[in-house]
Amino acid sequence: MLAPLLRTARSGQPTGLIDSASLKRTFIPRLLPKNSTGGCVLVAIYRERSPPPPHLKLYMKTCKNIFPKVYDFDALYKSYYRARLGKRDRPSVQVFEQNLEGNLFELQNELIWNQYQTSQYHMFHVYEPKLRIVASLPFRDRVLQHALVSAIEPIWESRFIDHSYACRPGRGMHRGADTVQGMMRKVQREHGQVYALKADISKYFASINHGILNKLKARYIACEATLDLCYEITGSTASSDELDPCGIPIGNLTSQLDANIYLHELDNFAKHTLKARNYVRYMDDFVIIHHDKEYLAWALAEMQVFLWDQLRLQTNAKTQVFPVSLKNGRGLDFLGYHIWPTHRRLRKSSIRRMHRSMRRFQRLYARGEITLEEVNQTISSWVAHAKHADTEGLRKALLGKYSFKRQGLACLKDL
Repeated sequence: MLAPLLRTARSGQPTGLIDSASLKRTFIPRLLPKNSTGGCVLVAIYRERSPPPPHLKLYMKTCKNIFPKVYDFDALYKSYYRARLGKRDRPSVQVFEQNLEGNLFELQNELIWNQYQTSQYHMFHVYEPKLRIVASLPFRDRVLQHALVSAIEPIWESRFIDHSYACRPGRGMHRGADTVQGMMRKVQREHGQVYALKADISKYFASINHGILNKLKARYIACEATLDLCYEITGSTASSDELDPCGIPIGNLTSQLDANIYLHELDNFAKHTLKARNYVRYMDDFVIIHHDKEYLAWALAEMQVFLWDQLRLQTNAKTQVFPVSLKNGRGLDFLGYHIWPTHRRLRKSSIRRMHRSMRRFQRLYARGEITLEEVNQTISSWVAHAKHADTEGLRKALLGKYSFKRQGLACLKDL
C-alpha cells in the first residue's frame, strides 16, 4: 500500500511521509479523541483507498475451495442422516437405504465429474394457512441439498443480522416474537406511544429473480464448481425459453437459505442506511417499531423503492403503519401472535385450525386409523406454541372439550 500523507485539519497541506505500519501503530490511537486545546488534528489519508465501514468488510471476502466439502463422502453420509430425520418410514428413504453406500458413491461421482442434474419435481398443494404449491424432490436430491447447504450456510450465517429469525440455528418464531415485544416495551417506556410498520413481500418465493440471486451468491463465493451447482438448482424450475426467470420452489432446502440471502440486502439497507434500530424480519415478513408515525411512513416509502430497484420485489396490500394500543390501536399480527407491549394472544386462525384438527383426530381415532401417540404429537406442538402467549384458560378449554372414543372406551387427553 502507498504511504499515507499526513495532513492537518486546518490547512489541508501535506506535512510529510511516514511508514504505513508506523502510522497504524503510533498515530491512529491519538487521532480518535477530540482535540480540546484547539491544536491541529492529524488525519491519515490513503492514496489507494479508504477502509470500508465495519459492516461492509465481510463483503470483501470471498470463499474458495468449497466444493470438496460438498462431495466429500463423509459429508454426504452425514447429509443422508439429516435428510432422513423423521422420514425413515417413507418408501423413498427405505429404497435409498437398501443400497446406501452405492447411492452415495454414485452421487459423489456425479458431483466430481460435473454430471449432477436436479431430478424432476413432484408438485402438490397445501392449504394451511393458505393455498401454496409445494415442490418435492426425490430423496437423493434432498441428501445433496443438505450437503450443499452445510457447506455454504456458514458463509452467510456470520453476515446475517441478529434480528433475522427464519430458518436459522438458534432462532425461530418464538424468539422473534420475544424480540419484537421487547422493542415495543422499550419504545413504550421511553416515548409513551408505539407505532408499527408491518410489511409483507407479495408472492415472495415466486418473485425471486434468478439473475439477481446468482449475483448475490457470486459476491461471496469464488468457487466456480460450487456456484455452478447453486445455479443448476436455482434454474431447475425455469423453462428453457424464459429470458429472465423468477421463482424458487417452496420445498427445497436450498430455497430457505436463498430466501434469506435475497432479503439480506433489505436487512442491510434498513439497518445501515435507514438506521432502523427496531427492525425484525422473519422470511418475507418484516417489522419496524418506532414512536414516530411519520418516520415509519418515510421508511416504508424508501424500502419499497429499494425493493423494486434492487430486488424486483413489491410489498403486498396488507402493508401498513398503525398504532399499537388496546384503546386507539391494535395488536401487531406477527409470527403467529397478536402482540402488544403488555401481553400476547394467539391468532384466531390458529385456534380455528386446532379445533378442526381435534375434530378430525376424533374421527380418525374412532375408526382406528390413528393412535393416541400420533394425536399427542400434534397437540404437544400446538401447546408448545400456545404457551408463548397468554393462553392458559384457552388451552384448558380447548383440550378439555374433546375426548377420544374407540369401541365404547373413552380416553381423555390429560394436558
